[in-house]
Amino acid sequence: MDLGIAGRRAIVCASSRGLGRACAMALAEAGCDVVINGRQAQTLESAQREIQHTAKGQVIAVLADVGTQEGRAALLKACPDPDILVNNNAGPPPKDFRQLSHEELLAGVEANMMTPILLIQAVIEGMVQRKFGRIINITSGSVKMPLPLLDLSSGARAGLTGFLAGAARQVAASNVTINHILPGAFATDRLHSIMDKAAKDRQISMDHIAEERRRTIPARRFGQPEEFGKLCAFLASSHAGYITGQNLLIDGGSFPSAF
Repeated sequence: MDLGIAGRRAIVCASSRGLGRACAMALAEAGCDVVINGRQAQTLESAQREIQHTAKGQVIAVLADVGTQEGRAALLKACPDPDILVNNNAGPPPKDFRQLSHEELLAGVEANMMTPILLIQAVIEGMVQRKFGRIINITSGSVKMPLPLLDLSSGARAGLTGFLAGAARQVAASNVTINHILPGAFATDRLHSIMDKAAKDRQISMDHIAEERRRTIPARRFGQPEEFGKLCAFLASSHAGYITGQNLLIDGGSFPSAF
């Protein structure tokens, strides 16, 4: 399917690896000029090379932390008028909510709620004026179904979801959409680190933890980042203009609901 976005400009945050990189690759394959970023130069350069290999447009790498004002400014300097913005950022490490400090709480909200809002504020008027915009926020399946030790991540992302619910309706008439993709268990570094911590805490093997987790998923497997990227690219496409303000689960059927 031709997604109708060849030549569009996209910023994909936290995209040197994992789900962010998969989104950047899918958009680049669709013909977008894509700006990616990461905090580690070697990882970022490797991602740029990999994405450029199949890209139909330009891939620009920005060494920056999207969670900082300087990092966001660098991304916007590289792409001042994006047509597509994919918000993504690392979540806080697993921790019992009783043990979270005031500073950790603020950092979690800053990374997973305030950072995407600030970027949206910076780009949305241009999208409205051009009558095209696609904003996609990578949140988490835990927004709908809490996961142990991820309360801060879930809370901050749920706050983002609630904050943007009204904004999505305000700009829909200008062909600007705001949606959220809620990943379940995907084969990424973050899932690996969470399972590794669980294995060490319980003093059992990583393979055992992984098999336990897979058994809780109706699909009986972890998601592949490429699957996530393709969904992101469709939501960014010219065909998705009537989808806005939605939370799309991609979790192998893990969330047990009929609606």
